[in-house]
Amino acid sequence: MTLKKADIEKFKKRLEELRNQMMHLIRDTTEDVKSLEETKGYSQHQADEGTDDFIRTINLQVSSKELDTLRRIERALEKIDDGTYGVCDITGEDIPLPRLEAIPYATMTVKAQEKFEKGLL
Repeated sequence: MTLKKADIEKFKKRLEELRNQMMHLIRDTTEDVKSLEETKGYSQHQADEGTDDFIRTINLQVSSKELDTLRRIERALEKIDDGTYGVCDITGEDIPLPRLEAIPYATMTVKAQEKFEKGLL
């Protein structure tokens, strides 16, 4: 399956929108973590400080996942520029259209992704 130019443009627009959303979320999460750091030490009780640390840890984990998604989006946009969007990075097979519609930043087929995540590739 070769993607049509109109399909690629549709995916590119969607990826750019996703990139903007991720950048906004990352910026907000970073600001939240900074504000928690600035108020640290002002808590009245040790349990409050523990809660603040827990929230900060959660925010950092969320931010890490968002950064990973942002990297995947950037990779997909690179593939559009290279003319290889919709082709698996590992196998060279076409990525099925339903997968791209569900996850427009997918750069691997489901089989390749599973092997990659299991450390078999």
